[in-house]
Amino acid sequence: MTTASLAALVQRVRGAACLLLLAATLPAAAAEPVLAPGQYLWTPELAPSGPVVVVVSLPEQLAHVYRNGVRIGVSTVSTGMPGHETPTGVFTILEKRREHYSNLYDAAPMPFMQRLTWDGIALHAGKLPGYPASHGCVRLPYRFSELLFATTARGMTVVIADATSHMPAVTYPGWFAPVAPGTGQPRPVAAAMATGAYRWQPELAPAGPLTVVLSLGDGELAVLRQGVEIGRAPVQWQGPAYSGTRAWVLLEGDGTGASSVAPDRPARRWMEATASGAPADAVVAAVRAGKLQLPPAFAAALYDALAPGATLVVTGDSLGLNPSAQAAAGDDITVLEAEPATSVQPAGD
Repeated sequence: MTTASLAALVQRVRGAACLLLLAATLPAAAAEPVLAPGQYLWTPELAPSGPVVVVVSLPEQLAHVYRNGVRIGVSTVSTGMPGHETPTGVFTILEKRREHYSNLYDAAPMPFMQRLTWDGIALHAGKLPGYPASHGCVRLPYRFSELLFATTARGMTVVIADATSHMPAVTYPGWFAPVAPGTGQPRPVAAAMATGAYRWQPELAPAGPLTVVLSLGDGELAVLRQGVEIGRAPVQWQGPAYSGTRAWVLLEGDGTGASSVAPDRPARRWMEATASGAPADAVVAAVRAGKLQLPPAFAAALYDALAPGATLVVTGDSLGLNPSAQAAAGDDITVLEAEPATSVQPAGD
């Protein structure tokens, strides 16, 4: 056995060991993807910094991209055809090349190649017919592959999941990363909170940027650091109904007056990061008017943990919805089309 083959075998065994095999029956809520072949969503402003992890779902034929624990992208893919199935497990990005040509299939082009194994499995741009059609690689829309290439780094974790060897939460992931960024191990499902209770565990991830996700649909607020959820609390919202998703970034310095959620502390200064979506003026005005209420102790702890660069995401969606359910619920994030067929490079896998 060659060194390269041995390394590939070790990597696959590592993946199998890290994930829970022969998981429970898939949830009934799993739905067909709503993105057409070649379409993708890309909203990096929802989490501008933090660790990145990619989860490829073979049943969905989708790739989910998470940064700091929050999904910033989802794209249609085409994986291995019968007889050339894409291997499942936990992989790391071994090599990156903007221009690459297949060593196995007539030097076919593989733009924005990100190698997962030394025996030929990679992420790269290619044709997406709407079903598994590659020789084992994960094909991506050309523009999405370029965006992803600029976001990832060598050594980053990529999980490829299927319905027979992975937990349902990994096979059909949602808003938050279902796996740990560094290892690809599935995260434990947090216990339900009692009415009015909250969780605050900053020791789970002591350092790094914060991403705060407020779901006005769920009436919950979740706090993530380095991809780890460190807090969650119920919210009372007395403002207007809201749909869509917007993001703000915390600036340095204090604002005018007192904080509306932690009244004994000065207001913070926030800059909106999103440039499109549902109008947010009414929501901002309602928050300033005190119509958003958190448990006081939780609000104080969160306030003290915030630092410039933290991100606040406000959404009308449920935090647990998958992409299909989000679209059905009226998610208005722009769906980006693939480039015309003439500009999409052929697959090289």
